[in-house]
Amino acid sequence: MRTVILTFVVLSGFTLASCKKDYTCECAKVRTDSDGNRNSSSDGNYTFKDSRLRAEKKCNDLEETGTDVFGDYTRECDIR
Repeated sequence: MRTVILTFVVLSGFTLASCKKDYTCECAKVRTDSDGNRNSSSDGNYTFKDSRLRAEKKCNDLEETGTDVFGDYTRECDIR
């Protein structure tokens, strides 16, 4: 009986650890002007159906720095 209970607990743990849900990743382009003021604008929302850790990694992979017609920016993304 003890083995059955232990097996159930272990299997339940694996099931919960790999639970996939929808996670929303919100990205924004952040620019700093010459006065040091930070301005941000939305740069897309993405939905990942995955575990929390994998969704966070995918979201973080969307971050970047770059330059466009408005100047230099940093793209910051967070799970909400």
